[in-house]
Parts: sequence; structure tokens; C-alpha cells
Amino acid sequence: MDSEPVVAKSWSNALELLYVDSWRDDLRRYRSRIAFRGLSDSSYSLKTSLIRLDGPFQSLERHLLRNFAKYARLDDTEQGESDWRCLTLGQHHGLPTRLLDWTYSPFAALHFCTSNLNNYDRDGVIWCVDYTKAHDLLPDELREQKKRTGSDVFSLKMLEQAAPDLDSFDGLMKEPFAVFFEPPSWDDRIVNQFALFSVLSDSTLPFDEWLSHGQVPYRLVHIPAQIKWEIRDKLDQANMSERVFFPGLDGLAAWLRRHYSSR
Repeated sequence: MDSEPVVAKSWSNALELLYVDSWRDDLRRYRSRIAFRGLSDSSYSLKTSLIRLDGPFQSLERHLLRNFAKYARLDDTEQGESDWRCLTLGQHHGLPTRLLDWTYSPFAALHFCTSNLNNYDRDGVIWCVDYTKAHDLLPDELREQKKRTGSDVFSLKMLEQAAPDLDSFDGLMKEPFAVFFEPPSWDDRIVNQFALFSVLSDSTLPFDEWLSHGQVPYRLVHIPAQIKWEIRDKLDQANMSERVFFPGLDGLAAWLRRHYSSR
């Protein structure tokens, strides 16, 4: 994969660029190993919601997780005290964390790139990262865990077994590393968005800065402002809208608000 940005010229060209290298000889199937993240403004960085907090955000992580578990009553359940469970559930509900949202779906990434009408005068971008190459750089404990399961990505259980808490996770290796893992299917939103998360062992490091070290292949597909309406309309016709990605009345209201907005 080339880290130099490429520019989509149309809806069909955007799909072509996002599905590059999706063929796998080992499976004889089109099964991409790419994680996608769509941003409505190409100038946005890959800073986590924890980094975007004002103040000494790194020291706040433990307090955020502890209080989330307490007030959400997660400690009332057998697995409630897991850092990984608190992180994942907290991220899903808007808690500032060191996690970043990704998706296996190019269509979901295009949706998030074009759903914010306030940014239709700006180019968007889709980040495409090869998560298997990221996992080639993992410390031994995590690579052995992945080898035992035969999975390309991690689950909460796999992370809990390899590193029971964030302190042990951060201490597995001196150099920062990244893990991609799938959240449990707690609700339809996670399922419909075909979601996965990334987590860095250094909570202070923006993901794009980590990628800039050049060890993990990635691609930037720019979505020019002038083709956003074409992409948005064709996504809606394909039923790739807020109604699907955010099931329920909130998603319905968001879809109707955008659908009836003037161009």
C-alpha cells in the first residue's frame, strides 16, 4: 500500500480505490485486510477523544474508567472490572478513551465521510490501514495469543488473557504498538457499522503520528468536496444511511434532517 494520497474522481472511482488489494490468494476470495476510517474533513487528525480532552488527559484515563465502571454499575457483573470492557463500552457510548473507531466496510467509511453537511465545502478522506501488518509488530505475548486463535484481529477475551489491564498492556514492549480488535455485538449499531477499534500502547500518541513512522502500510483516499453529493445520494439509494448505522429514533431523525436539507 502507498502512503501517498490518492484522489477519487467519482463514486465508482472511490469504490475502486477502496477495494484495491482486496483479493487474497490464500483464500481465493475477495477478503480485504484493511480497516477504514472516514473523516468529513481531510485536515482532521487521528487523535483519540482522550487526547482531545483539555488538561492532563493521560492522568485522567484511569479516573474516567473507574468512574464509568462505578456509575454504569459494571462492577456488579462478573467481568465488569475489566479495563478492556470499560474502554470498549465507554467508547461506544461517547466516553473519552484512547480507542479509535474503524470499520471493515468501505460503505460505512464513505457514510461517515459524507454525513456531516456542515463540511460539504471541504474535502473528506478515508484512512485505509492494513491491520495484519500492524499486528506483525506486536510483542510476543500478543502475537502468540493471535497465533493460538488463528484470528487476524483480537477479541476482548484475547486481550484480557494477554494483558489483563492497561498497565500490563502498555508495558509489554518499549516501542509503541497498535492492536485492532472487534467489540462484542452489544447492539445493532456495532453490528451494522461492521465496527472494530484500534488501541495504542501509548495513550499520548495520535494514530497518524504512529503511522508516520513508516512501518505499517496505509493509504489515504481523498474524497473531493465536489463529488460528496454524488456519493451521498448513491449511499442513500443503497440504504447506507443513519437509519442503518444508528438504528432507532435518533438515527431516523438524523437521516430525515439530512435528507430534507437543501443542497
